[in-house]
Amino acid sequence: MKQSERHLMARDFIEKHLQNPGSNPLRVMVSGGGTGGHVFPAIAIADAVCRLLPDTEILFVGASGRMEMEKVPEAGYKIIGLWISGFQRRFTLENLLFPLKLIASLWKARSIIRSFKPDVAIGVGGYASGALLEMAVRMHIPALIQEQNSFPGVTNRILANRVNRICVAYKGMEKYFPAEKLVETGNPVRKGLFDKKITKEAGIAHFQLDPKKKTILVLGGSGGAKTINKAMEENDTYLSKKPNIQVIWQCGKFYFEDFKQTTTARLPNVRLLAFLDKIEMAYAAADMVICRAGALTIAELAAAGVPAILIPSPFVAGDHQSKNAEALKKEGAAFIVNDNEAASAIPVAHRMMDDEWRLKVLAENMKRSAKLLADEDIALEAIFLALTKNEER
Repeated sequence: MKQSERHLMARDFIEKHLQNPGSNPLRVMVSGGGTGGHVFPAIAIADAVCRLLPDTEILFVGASGRMEMEKVPEAGYKIIGLWISGFQRRFTLENLLFPLKLIASLWKARSIIRSFKPDVAIGVGGYASGALLEMAVRMHIPALIQEQNSFPGVTNRILANRVNRICVAYKGMEKYFPAEKLVETGNPVRKGLFDKKITKEAGIAHFQLDPKKKTILVLGGSGGAKTINKAMEENDTYLSKKPNIQVIWQCGKFYFEDFKQTTTARLPNVRLLAFLDKIEMAYAAADMVICRAGALTIAELAAAGVPAILIPSPFVAGDHQSKNAEALKKEGAAFIVNDNEAASAIPVAHRMMDDEWRLKVLAENMKRSAKLLADEDIALEAIFLALTKNEER
């Protein structure tokens, strides 16, 4: 069945359900996390399901002690944690506990599923996602996974032959997954990025910046990117001599204390932050972004329509960040700077601030690459699976 036909059936069910509010609500289980690249897409998918079917009951399952245990409740959803963590590629004491953690997590996942009785399970990657979806398919619950990257993670590769549907962001994923299960949806992003009320003026005011100056946003992710932070540190003197350009620098929680005092004292044109809760405000304020090339970041840049200088991390599986970055470079939406040359990104960004026409072209090309309905398309696939669970296996 074609994607358009599946979505038509799902929408027909939604319309009938909304006309009969007393009927049984859909029950959806969502799992995944560990990093913002997994957590925020998971929340975006849950939000999309609830927009389509407001009475849907959502339950998240994550890894105890990881960021999803904080971010998911902040988004208004209940979450249960599993005692699970990754298997290190080098020998560690944690690895000795891995079999025990896996068995305990599978057992707890089974108990959660029995109690919640989901109509469909959605996984976005991460070890908790692996345990939950493995048990879901064993218990004949329809299951969908969403892969954000051009090179899939271990969890999703293991689950690929067992789940019903695989939603991906890039073409050519049939070399990793069964072709008949693939749906190209793009990566879901937070809806705040589409809010027309969040203007450039609003972003500038939110960070208490000067509306007459150009703004560069430097992103290091929730934990922080050491290379990008080092590049900012190496450009300390350069930045102090360029007061006409202002910078929002998200350095990550692990680095904030290291830079707080020196940055505040020496660089009044730099706003140093550990984490950006209002990322949509930061994108709105920015004329250019310097960042890694993770899948979520790429999707957010496209949705926000902000040109970027991308510094792909060389420390990721399959070098997928370089592939992500090359795709945007081909679209004429971004520049690439190698990790070992990261310090050059700051002066390059400054020089580009003087070329208004070039910035405009880059922004238009970035916006053109966006898949704005990714969250809704994934939600419709999940709803369809829930409706046809006896036929899909």
